[in-house]
Parts: sequence; structure tokens; C-alpha cells
Amino acid sequence: MAVVTARGVEKSVGTGRAIRRILEGADLEVHEGEMVAVLGQSGSGKSTLLHLLGALDRPDRGEIVLTGHDLGRLDPGSLARVRLRHVGFVFQSFHLIDELSGAENVVLPARLPGAPRGGARRANQLIEDLGLADVSDHRPFELSGGEQQRFAIARALVNDPELVLADEPTGNLDRENGAAVLDLLRGLRGRAVVIVTHEPEAAAVADRILRLREGRLVPEIGTDARPAARALR
Repeated sequence: MAVVTARGVEKSVGTGRAIRRILEGADLEVHEGEMVAVLGQSGSGKSTLLHLLGALDRPDRGEIVLTGHDLGRLDPGSLARVRLRHVGFVFQSFHLIDELSGAENVVLPARLPGAPRGGARRANQLIEDLGLADVSDHRPFELSGGEQQRFAIARALVNDPELVLADEPTGNLDRENGAAVLDLLRGLRGRAVVIVTHEPEAAAVADRILRLREGRLVPEIGTDARPAARALR
């Protein structure tokens, strides 16, 4: 089943003579249990695409359907509820709140109005599953980069989203921690995962690799274009 579908998505940035088309007819479909990587250089529109898929922004043209919701038909309040319940974001710079402990960062989205019930229980389980229990009371500046990113992944999962979007998730990590984070993302069960990266090595863990070229998504030669069913490793 498709978790997110994008058809004919177009997006420009800037205004007037400085306007620039970033996406030009991009198409994408990601299924439950599938991991898709989008490869592209800096400035190619990878983050823009992720923001559109995650209902953080709207396309100029085209259609995006997320868990059955046509995002173009939703008002801002409804978009916010869809994001909260159905999307988890993982960022290159972690975006943990410095004043909160790791555990408090994880549970924060579950305390927002409209979040599904059971957030505290899920937060505790995620912290345990990701091997973070011993440092759960530490603040971000007391954690390694790998620990910060694992807390960020736990936070992305705390509301049990169907779609996980990761923007250069290994960009601030060394090789060992980067590989561990990719393994965690690769092992997510029953979710659709989209990572955007400029690193072919990071993209290689995905079921499918698409290259963002001239505003369109093109399958990378030699990768399977069909959704792949995966099990937790």
C-alpha cells in the first residue's frame, strides 16, 4: 500500500527575476515497508522535496497524497495534524532542544495537542530499544553525535508515524555512527522511509535509489524500481 504519492510536483523558489524552478514534474510513490533514497547535489531540491512530502510546504503544482490525505485540499490546521500523526522527521543537525534531556526531547511531540495516546510509553520503549536508557537524562551537549541522532530518530517515531523522512541523516556523523544510523533507518518495520542524501554510500542501503535531476526523479541504473518487502534485521 502506498503511504505517500506525489504526481507532477512543481516548486519554485525566489521571486521576480531571481525565481528558480527546483522541482519540475517530480513523481514518487513509496510503500509501507519500503526505503527509498533520493540522491542529489546540494541545491538540487532534495530538502524541498522532503518538506513537500511531509506537509511542511505546498507545491506550486501537482498532487501529494499522504496516508489517504490529499495535502492540497487541507487547511493549515489539518496539515499540522497530519504532520503530527503521520510523519516523523530526522534532520542532519539533530534539532534537539538544548534545555531538555534526551528523554524529554523524545516525548515532546507526544505531548502536543492532537498527538495519539500512549506517547510516554512509546518514548520509554524507543529509548530502551535504541540503547539510550543510560544517557536518557543527559542534555544534548553531553551526548555524542551518534547518541543525539538516535534520540532524534526516537523522537521521529514517538507518535508511530507511517512515513519517516530523513534529511542527510549521516551528514554530521563519522563513518561508524553514520552506518549505525542507516542500519536503524533500514530496519524500521512497517513504515515508509525516504532519505535524501548526496552520499552514494548512504543511498546504497535503500530498496530503491532515485536521482534528482533537472527537477525530476529518475531511477538510478541498476536499482530495483519495484517496492521491496523488508524485515527488521
